[in-house]
Amino acid sequence: MFGNGRNGKNGKEGQNGVSNGAIIALTGIRKVYDTGAVKVEALRKVDLEIKRNEFVAIVGPSGSGKSTLMNIIGCLDTATEGSYRLRGEEVAGMSIDRLSDIRNRRIGFVFQNFNLLPQLTAFENVEMPLLFKGAPAKERRERVETLFEQVGLADRMQHRPVELSGGQMQRVAIARALACEPDIVLADEPTGNLDSAAGSDIIGKFEELWAKGHTLVLITHDGAIARRTRRIVHVQDGTVVDDAPAA
Repeated sequence: MFGNGRNGKNGKEGQNGVSNGAIIALTGIRKVYDTGAVKVEALRKVDLEIKRNEFVAIVGPSGSGKSTLMNIIGCLDTATEGSYRLRGEEVAGMSIDRLSDIRNRRIGFVFQNFNLLPQLTAFENVEMPLLFKGAPAKERRERVETLFEQVGLADRMQHRPVELSGGQMQRVAIARALACEPDIVLADEPTGNLDSAAGSDIIGKFEELWAKGHTLVLITHDGAIARRTRRIVHVQDGTVVDDAPAA
């Protein structure tokens, strides 16, 4: 199983006044990309709240704005207008260093293409966020070894990505996302490059994370994957058109 159970499904978080409330709160979010010749409105006055320990799928057709929304939630991009409060703290106006620290410590990312560095071993890929955090060598080694046990790849730590299957690479990516014990895990099409069996296995890992108190937000085009979450947010033409519990 994942995590250390520090939150639990009914636990409380007092920091920044967040207690089983909205860990992610977007109000009137608008994102415009200005190429000079044309302006593209990717998001149009999006309002969205995600509570601590929710398991949410964001779905929508290509070009709907779902990836832009994910990038804003993950502090990889900034809104043109509107308010984004993360754990009760307004993101607008944060320094580059502060945003980088949030991405390293508070948010874990899992991508469709794994984004593993091919020249590094699986162990070194997972260790990297802890290096950026400045964790001591002994702490890094113990944490990484624990994560590989949790994702069932203890015998693959010294393998390079090219020596792993797609499902194994995504497990390594999940381990890396969890390295700094983030509150939130964001996954962009995490099963997109996997066969159905490997994809189902990866969603099972996310279900374990949710059961241990993590907040999970997945972008997916796969209806079957979305239905394994607990809430589905439909995005179309840059706005939220439906938001309901998963069937």
